[in-house]
Amino acid sequence: MNLWAVSDLHVGHPHNRRVVEEMSTHRDDWLVLGGDVGESIEQVEFVLRTLSPRFRQLVWVPGNHELWATQEQRGVEKYDALVALCREHGALTPEDPYQIFVHGKTSYLVAPLFTLYDYSYAPPGLGPSAAKAWAAAADVLCADEYFLHSAPYESREIWCAARCEMTEKRLAGALDGNDMRSILIGHFPLRAELAHTPAAPRFRIWCGTHRTSEWHRRFRAEVVVFGHTHMPQTCFVDGVRFEEVSLGYPREWKGRPASKSVLRQILPR
Repeated sequence: MNLWAVSDLHVGHPHNRRVVEEMSTHRDDWLVLGGDVGESIEQVEFVLRTLSPRFRQLVWVPGNHELWATQEQRGVEKYDALVALCREHGALTPEDPYQIFVHGKTSYLVAPLFTLYDYSYAPPGLGPSAAKAWAAAADVLCADEYFLHSAPYESREIWCAARCEMTEKRLAGALDGNDMRSILIGHFPLRAELAHTPAAPRFRIWCGTHRTSEWHRRFRAEVVVFGHTHMPQTCFVDGVRFEEVSLGYPREWKGRPASKSVLRQILPR
């Protein structure tokens, strides 16, 4: 049994939708969907409906695009609707009990994460308002500022703090009393140096939170899977493997070598 991953499918783009339609079948394997598969309930449902019959298990985490408001839903209400949709298709979400992935003789705790961001990847000393002004000075603005609402939380950074606090407790409880290693799966980079967006360096303020910077060590990660930056890479921090698994927009992935698979094999490495 293998574990595969891909994020940032952005199926609102016809070329990306075709990538999903043509994706190969691995019925004995698990597939991680690392966020930003689409922006509407209908787009997410298309991905789940298409891929759930092709894999033994789907694991989904939300990106910022999935959380963009619609006329009907915004904030936590939109997130809850996405969780309910995933459950209809048998996909694991950050709200479900952590499951065990077995490879060979080794078992791993699979932990889907939803942590958001709090603008703390800005230069030291800048709060959220100053961080956004700092980005704006370089003509950088994330569409989340218009489309990603945090209701009933007062702000995205407060929602982020609540998510991180809850997730820390769940992870600590799940790993207490055993020596199991984890597979941490989130959309946003857990560490600031992984928020690598060379086309717009100041975009990093919308990429994560320092609250998660030690999670790879604290929660015994074997590998950390993430997306959001549209910069696929494999790197190591403190001996832990980090895999950025984005597809990205057509203008980005069409320039990559043809030999690179859409799916990244996480386990076995």
